[in-house]
Amino acid sequence: MPTPSTKAPIAARVRAYRQRQVEAGNKELTLHLPCEAVNYLDDLKERHGLQNRSQALLQLIERGREVT
Repeated sequence: MPTPSTKAPIAARVRAYRQRQVEAGNKELTLHLPCEAVNYLDDLKERHGLQNRSQALLQLIERGREVT
């Protein structure tokens, strides 16, 4: 658990990270998904060598756009 002396620097780094994400045109999103859906994203992530679930979800969205 962070001590009071380390909590402020951590909070500042988190704020800076979030600000960089906003500046890059990204938005944070929290989802509640069934475990089966999360497992599917994890499998997709591994099979395609992606870095995170967000990239796997974005890939699925882009495929859906192509279909429509």
